[in-house]
Amino acid sequence: MKRLDRLTTTELSAWVQEAKTKAEHGKVIDRIPQLALADPGWFAVNICCEYGKTISFGDTACVFPLMSVIKTFSLLYLLEHFGVETVFGWVGVEPSDTPFNSLEQLIADRGRPRNPMINSGAITLADKLPGKDASDRTLSFCQWLNQLAGCQLRLDEVMVASVRSTRSKANKAITNYLAETGYLENIETALDTYEQICCISGLVEDLALLGKLLAYENSYFSLQNRRIVNAVMLTCGLYEASARFAVKIGLPMKSGIGGGLIAIVPGEGAIACYSPGLDNIGNPVAAIAFVEALAQELQLSVFG
Repeated sequence: MKRLDRLTTTELSAWVQEAKTKAEHGKVIDRIPQLALADPGWFAVNICCEYGKTISFGDTACVFPLMSVIKTFSLLYLLEHFGVETVFGWVGVEPSDTPFNSLEQLIADRGRPRNPMINSGAITLADKLPGKDASDRTLSFCQWLNQLAGCQLRLDEVMVASVRSTRSKANKAITNYLAETGYLENIETALDTYEQICCISGLVEDLALLGKLLAYENSYFSLQNRRIVNAVMLTCGLYEASARFAVKIGLPMKSGIGGGLIAIVPGEGAIACYSPGLDNIGNPVAAIAFVEALAQELQLSVFG
């Protein structure tokens, strides 16, 4: 029996309680009014295994926007639509040691985004999504995810309005610079698409089902693309903390400022968490503490 399959609710409960004690060290983001409404004490986990077994615990009825977690899947979507060579002509795969919304990093790199997991890379890829406008692109992308993963994601229009009401000046500056250096075709469409796809929302169960797509070989997309996405998650998915957690946890992971976190255990399943209290980098504190405890106890690291 595989390691995730052996988990019991009792074990899970103990690890969740331990992780929740770390939540007080996190802070709910207040820049986006709708995100600021989240209770920092909320915590949910859903673990999705290969043959349909799931185990969940906590505040699993909470609906939250995927925010930057969606970057993982927009990369996968574009790799499937356009191929490796084309996609990595648009963005790189190098880790960044600066914040996810750093304009300075982009200028130092002469306008070429370091990787798809930071805002400059994700905005560039949002510009390339198929569709006639931002809403059409978002709908097609969301439907593709729901169809493949069997989840029920939807666009949260209230969250989109909240994001637009306090539009990030950093993202606007990044978008303008990307256009100046020839990496974007349409400034407004790129930023609008990026903001909309970040507001695709669901339950922790939906996030686990998405993660399951990356955990095993399947007929939906190529093994090469799955491996690429997992590798980029491992090296870039937690921003400046990616290398530290690659050593401590050893799993492909992606976080979002909405509190979502997905961790992939290749060949076994996906661990999805929701905890809105963030550290100063933008990663969910309790969720990472939980995955770290689980990975160490069950020896889940991809490095053996």
